[in-house]
Amino acid sequence: MKTIMRPLAVAIPLALTIHYAQAEDDATLQTITINSTRSTLDPDLPSTSITKTQEELRQQQNIFNPEDALRNLPSMTIRKRYSGDRNALVGGRSFSTTQAPRALVYMDGYLLSNFLGRFDAPRWNMIAPEEMTRVEVLYGPYSALYPGNAIGTSIAVTTSRPTAFSGAVRIAGQDQSYDQYGVSDHFRNYQASALLADKLPSGLWYKLMVNHQDATSQPMGYYAATPVTGGGAATPVTGIAYDTGPFGTRRAIMGANTGAIDHTIQNTAKVTLGYDFSPTISTEAMLAWWSNDSTTRNQTFLRDAAGNAVWSGRVTDGINVFNIPTSAFAPYTREERHALLGFSAKTRNKAGWNASVTVSAYRILDDVQRNATVADPLAASGGAGSAVVRDGSGFQSLDASTSNAAGDHALTFGLHADTYQLKQSTRATADWRNANGTETQYVGGETRILALYGQDAWHFTQQWHLVMGLRAESWQASSGTQRVVPGASVDYPRRNDHAWSPKLSLAWDMDAQTTLRMSAGRGTRFATVAELFQGTAAGSSITVNDPDLKPERSTALELSAEQRYALGSLRASLFQDDVRDTIWSQLNLNVFPNVTNVQNVGRVRTRGLELVGQIDRLGIPGLSAEANIAFSKSTILENANYLPSVGKNWSRVPRVRSASTLIYAPSDRWSLAASYRYSGPQFNEINNTDYNTDVYGGVSRVSQLDVRLLLKPVKGTEVSLGVDNLNNNKAYQLHPYPGRTLFAEVRYAF
Repeated sequence: MKTIMRPLAVAIPLALTIHYAQAEDDATLQTITINSTRSTLDPDLPSTSITKTQEELRQQQNIFNPEDALRNLPSMTIRKRYSGDRNALVGGRSFSTTQAPRALVYMDGYLLSNFLGRFDAPRWNMIAPEEMTRVEVLYGPYSALYPGNAIGTSIAVTTSRPTAFSGAVRIAGQDQSYDQYGVSDHFRNYQASALLADKLPSGLWYKLMVNHQDATSQPMGYYAATPVTGGGAATPVTGIAYDTGPFGTRRAIMGANTGAIDHTIQNTAKVTLGYDFSPTISTEAMLAWWSNDSTTRNQTFLRDAAGNAVWSGRVTDGINVFNIPTSAFAPYTREERHALLGFSAKTRNKAGWNASVTVSAYRILDDVQRNATVADPLAASGGAGSAVVRDGSGFQSLDASTSNAAGDHALTFGLHADTYQLKQSTRATADWRNANGTETQYVGGETRILALYGQDAWHFTQQWHLVMGLRAESWQASSGTQRVVPGASVDYPRRNDHAWSPKLSLAWDMDAQTTLRMSAGRGTRFATVAELFQGTAAGSSITVNDPDLKPERSTALELSAEQRYALGSLRASLFQDDVRDTIWSQLNLNVFPNVTNVQNVGRVRTRGLELVGQIDRLGIPGLSAEANIAFSKSTILENANYLPSVGKNWSRVPRVRSASTLIYAPSDRWSLAASYRYSGPQFNEINNTDYNTDVYGGVSRVSQLDVRLLLKPVKGTEVSLGVDNLNNNKAYQLHPYPGRTLFAEVRYAF
């Protein structure tokens, strides 16, 4: 009950305040609603959407990386483990942060969603926080304009476009105080970015962006051991920390391992060129480049009688004996070089037909992870290891559409195509610091989707609005192969599938302030390259994924009501997402011996209620607030291969999720904001046996308070000071989240 009452204590008073403030002052302020701006999305959206502008984000949040802009939005989870995290995954109303292919992310229409690996996050690194002007989120598979991956969430980030000569410089820093298992430390992050742009009288415009960040994470993982029996001498040590793990069993923590502390240096450079042939025809081309050089280190808690660090071997604390393998504290390094190329053209006729085309290609130029097999002190001198190379992998996309908004009908027809290619080689190396070696495993393959869609937005009366859509998709998987050297080799047959996804939405404007909407949609999410072809290699054998893997098919419903006031707005949404054949890695109890691989879960249904509110004035001028809270129940209804999961909660979808922000801006010169974010405890295992959630290795509740002070001492200059996780809440999504983090930022724009 406490987990529900805590966020309700914020959300309900806000709703009541908006209602009664309306009666007190019916028309003193301009209406500002949380989802009123839709300039970069379809103007006839058939479902709920949320928008945040650059000005709102700068006033309300400490933003170090682009994905930070999403963390307080309704029914959203951003698994950003630390600043500079390359795997900041998205979770939504009905899907977890480990279901990456259910979230679409676009930057100015260019696809950033990386579906090459099962847990690969969107390529946020192609965006600098300084250039973001708008972030928009669309929920569910209700629009025919978006691919099947939109069965979860679609995110559109708009960056700046110049109207005159302009530029900006931004410097930001963080200092994190972190304490876990009695070991305290500070981890610091720095970021600098610059923009320079201009629009020339000829119609040509350009924008140059560079961004540099240097960040160090808190420990991401810890080595847990269980006692052993038997003879043999053991080194007496101190420093072992005991606790209880997610499954309720006692464990001994020896230190931070698996490359726990990540020092990442990242650089992004982008050039965008545009040309306006006329007021109605424009083109744009963009080239972005990103690099990452990541070096990890580990941290042992163990000390012998002389105070020396102990990294491996047979040890005892006088109570228990443990065997620590030489690889337990092995570090790794990673070097990445990626490029994104994009082109778009569009018309903006005031009447008649308009057209647009967007093409993009994302290429992994170099990606090498070098893994040691011994602990940090020995690894510094080399030694055998392995390397994982993904050079040449990438994805491409094409979107073309034409639309006509004449009369009562707004028609849209379009074509979409995307291709994903994975090339991943694992090598055994004589010196882990060098990636050259003999190939021991290879995974590769390609998926393609071709889609046609149509949508009709029909205003058949002044108050009634009907949106009908249909999307037809054809999917193909080819060139799938996996081999282990020496050992087995699997060549997967070519596969083809198709899907029809109808959409329907009916909205009724009861009056100028009230809108009711019912939306229904079906969406199909096809399997990715890794889900199809990356089986489990053990020794010289391969356990393949389900060769008959089916696509995920979502049937979704939403009923929403929005009330707009002079002082703000309120929205309530009831939603249901019924997904057949969820793609998931699980234990198959129907075969012998039992195997764990990627399979279909028969049926998972999520039902929920989402409340969103905003008020422009709370009693005194300059004081405003916004809040959201979502209640959801995600249940496994069918799972023939793993019956112990039936009736249990789906992975990483919290029962309660909320965010509330209070802003005090008495003048244009300064403002103060405080945001409280809450998420209830969750299960990572679909049989729900990991009940002890608020520990390392669990998926815990989140209860964090962020504050931000924004100062504008002179025109064009902003100085910000803030604290994220002011209450130093310890939270986990298997990995620990950051502790209390000080934030400082200076920005100058002209």
